[in-house]
Amino acid sequence: MKLNATQDLVKEITEAQFEADVITASKDVPVIVDFWAPWCGPCKSLGPALEAAVQKAGGKVKMVKINIDENQAIASQLKIQSIPTVYAFKDGKPVDGFQGAQGPAEIAAFIERITLGGDEDSGLDEAIEAAELMLESGEAHDAAETFTAVIGEDDGNVKALSGLMRSYLALGEVSRAREVLALVPEAAVNDPAIAAARAQIELAEAAAEAGETAELRTAVEANPDDHQSRLDLATTLAAEGDNEAAIDELLELFKRDREWNDGAAKTQLLKIIESLGPQSDLAHKGRRKLASMILV
Repeated sequence: MKLNATQDLVKEITEAQFEADVITASKDVPVIVDFWAPWCGPCKSLGPALEAAVQKAGGKVKMVKINIDENQAIASQLKIQSIPTVYAFKDGKPVDGFQGAQGPAEIAAFIERITLGGDEDSGLDEAIEAAELMLESGEAHDAAETFTAVIGEDDGNVKALSGLMRSYLALGEVSRAREVLALVPEAAVNDPAIAAARAQIELAEAAAEAGETAELRTAVEANPDDHQSRLDLATTLAAEGDNEAAIDELLELFKRDREWNDGAAKTQLLKIIESLGPQSDLAHKGRRKLASMILV
């Protein structure tokens, strides 16, 4: 099995090296021990994934690999009954571990746990930051797994709950996003991150009933005073992520008839602005335009 030995973060050892490379070394930095064998199918996927995660950690953790076929004594001593089996050693003692193949989120969470150094909140924040980057890169499934792992450690974590809802929305799983919303603690229901995610869920649910974007656009072009079609068009555009165009359509609807359908244009516009979050430049721009039109 090929190893990436950059900076000696990952290497294969024998039981004769266990004392030096695991027990002693773990007093300086946590050491992950991967027990594997050439005939083990899951080992072939888990090993490289662990190695990549260790390299990504940049020296916060090291990893050694032990072939149990060639090192049966240490495998017996540690009661290795199935592979892959992974242990984490810290200060000379095993502190965590798992058996069987694991996904990227579980591996990331495992490494975070053993590298926390007593600062759990910092570790969770790093995991959330990594998940947000996954979501931005279109890796919504991996992001959902990571947010879920964080919630497993802190079930009231507002950032993770918001992120998981947004991940499910990116995957088109609106009902699952709604289920996560129900898990938000009562004290956090008005948190801006939760409010933004809730607005996105409501927009996605409304868009599912609004119709197809192309047909709605055609209807609006054919009759600019078809207010319902323009409102539905804005809703579908927002659900597709084209929030700027959605805001423009709603501002146009507001200009044409601000009182139509109990002020539906303003209501939907404010919902889109809320969905963008308080830090969004587009939200600020939309709110300013609406304010200027109200004052006219």
